Amino acid sequence: MSDTAARLWHPWLRINRLLRAMLHERWSAEAWPQVKAEFKKALALKSQIRRGARAYAARRVLPTELRIGDRLVDETREWEVIGRPYTSAAGKNAHVCVRLVEPPTVTEIWTWGAHERVEVKRKVGA
Repeated sequence: MSDTAARLWHPWLRINRLLRAMLHERWSAEAWPQVKAEFKKALALKSQIRRGARAYAARRVLPTELRIGDRLVDETREWEVIGRPYTSAAGKNAHVCVRLVEPPTVTEIWTWGAHERVEVKRKVGA
């Protein structure tokens, strides 16, 4: 199965298709209680799948868009943003204070060009 086909058959998308089909159809009064029960089961499963997703999602942001709690990864370790970003040199450089996730005793100030994109892992829903 190709990567595209696998994404099309992801359980969350299959449940969405089922819910759409159930809502689009006209149901008789006799069948509606059973359809309603199946609908509730599908909605519960859909929310369970969504909650079970990755705790952190990767994205690329400008350094000035970093938030407290974002995770950054260098060659060896994972770092967490612990301060709001600030700029210097008329907004051309962006700085942020980070600390190691394990052990959290080491802190550093990282600097980027304000136009550079930074790969971060941000909490889903944040």
